[in-house]
Amino acid sequence: MFQFSGPGVMFCALCLATGVAGAVLLKNPAPFYAAVVAGAYCLLAIKVVRQWEKVAVLRLGRYIGLRGPGMFWIVPIIDTLTTYVDQRVRATSVSAESTLTRDTVPTSVDAIVFWLVWNAERSLLEVADFENTVLLSAQTALRETIGRHELSQMIAERETMGHELQRVLDEKTNPWGITVQSVEIRDVRIPQMLEDAMSREAQADRERRARIILGEAETQISDKFAQAASIYRDNPVALHLRAMNMLYEAIKERGSMVIVPSSAVETMGLGGMLGTTSLAKSES
Repeated sequence: MFQFSGPGVMFCALCLATGVAGAVLLKNPAPFYAAVVAGAYCLLAIKVVRQWEKVAVLRLGRYIGLRGPGMFWIVPIIDTLTTYVDQRVRATSVSAESTLTRDTVPTSVDAIVFWLVWNAERSLLEVADFENTVLLSAQTALRETIGRHELSQMIAERETMGHELQRVLDEKTNPWGITVQSVEIRDVRIPQMLEDAMSREAQADRERRARIILGEAETQISDKFAQAASIYRDNPVALHLRAMNMLYEAIKERGSMVIVPSSAVETMGLGGMLGTTSLAKSES
């Protein structure tokens, strides 16, 4: 199927207009026939390749070189063109459905492969359909990479997995004139039942750690109490001062009446303290 370019159509129209004018002026159809031939030649011979494209020219089936970007001429019928190669960065979406990880967990992974053609000659002459080849290679490499990783690694180390996949693909596609710039793991999905089980496991683990922390706190508190009891046992004065301080804090903060036995007043020397507290309140 012929692909006509804008300049080719323009030159063809110009030739036909010139031929019609010449035939009318000379009253001879020969200029018109010559213009038709010249217009057909321009229509088929003039080709345009855009800035980011390359195309290979085959003369009688033999490769003679790349063309583009810009306008160029070919010999109609004798020369043929291959498909136009887009040399911009492309993004290809790949997926692996229900692939087993290293720990035998069925996983579905979606990834995006960013690649470009750096050598159009190789990609056209050495690979039949390089776009489909890149897609199939990426899917195969993705499945192999999933099989070498455990589920926890895939979830926590997506970037590392993407770098590994990019390296494997680049080694395979480089001889074809194609380089893989990066691979990004977009999504990792597991069965819903397994996801619920993992959620319950994580919740149970959090509860276990909370109980361990609470137990450690109780142990530390009991150690402190044991140290305080040992100090108070060997130093009765410190115990009396602590009791007086607790009583003072209760009276000061709550402002309530505290009934203290007379024996406690005598043994702990609370009389002086209570008098001081009452005097302080009366002054305020």
